Amino acid sequence: MSAPDPSPRPALFLDRDGVLNEDPGYVYRWEDFVWIPGAREAIAAFNAAGWWVFVVTNQSGVGRGYYTEDDVRKLHAQMSASLAEVGGKVDAFYYCPHHPEAADEIYRHPDPPGRKPNPGMLLQAIAEWPVDLTRSVMVGDKDGDVEAGRRAGIRGLKFTGGDLKAFLEGELT
Repeated sequence: MSAPDPSPRPALFLDRDGVLNEDPGYVYRWEDFVWIPGAREAIAAFNAAGWWVFVVTNQSGVGRGYYTEDDVRKLHAQMSASLAEVGGKVDAFYYCPHHPEAADEIYRHPDPPGRKPNPGMLLQAIAEWPVDLTRSVMVGDKDGDVEAGRRAGIRGLKFTGGDLKAFLEGELT
């Protein structure tokens, strides 16, 4: 993560599974990763418009023992390489491996602050980057994603499928 520009900019907060990639459940390997139509292009468009772009994703599969945090980081690195092919980038990835019923007790928490609908991941990004909250938006495919945005003081949009770039077109005007 490079040092952020000190002037506040709007941020696009994106859930991962179901918004950026198809979600058959617990995606952690690149060979199982399929971009949602328009996702890479949407990120590149927001980059070009001067927005921060953050991924905020619940990853309970780590806590459940299905895969490791290293697997999550590796997938995010591969996403970044794929985004670079179209001139896009994610400024930072945030993920929450915790879950109330995690198999591994180090990931077990009754109400993890980072797990959406709690706003912990968004608040961490806001603390680490100069975000203009009034112009920022959280995009998720679940009500909990939208709720996390609301709790962080950010407008939320529920993505119900289709082309992500087309869905977000009006946000850049």
